[in-house]
Amino acid sequence: MSEPETKPTRIPPIVTLDAKFFWDGADREEFLGERCGDCGHYTFPPRPMCPQCFSLKREHVPLSGRGTVVGWTIPRHPMPFGFKESPVVAVIELEEGIRMVSNVVEVAYEQMKPGLPVQVAFAPTMNNHKVPVFKPRSA
Repeated sequence: MSEPETKPTRIPPIVTLDAKFFWDGADREEFLGERCGDCGHYTFPPRPMCPQCFSLKREHVPLSGRGTVVGWTIPRHPMPFGFKESPVVAVIELEEGIRMVSNVVEVAYEQMKPGLPVQVAFAPTMNNHKVPVFKPRSA
């Protein structure tokens, strides 16, 4: 007899027009980013104008999914909604030079350290969506 499938409790993302490509990619387990079509500057979160050269020419490109941990915390109070236990919330610097806030999974809080190499993974949410999270990278 198989175990009953547990439904995800993580809240689905709030999708804006500028970031729709990012969330659609996450649902397909593709890690996409935005790069300026004129100066090549990567940006996150997605936005309609390059903050470097003010160009409106935007390109949606695959990202490496590799990065390092810059800083982290665990929210304790109030208990984060949608999680069985408090997640590790971290600032990740991607190889492309952009930073994003996400969760680090498959690692104990005590094992977190600055510069920890991580790679993207995808966690299911309610309503059949997925969000990028990060896990430690193998040496």
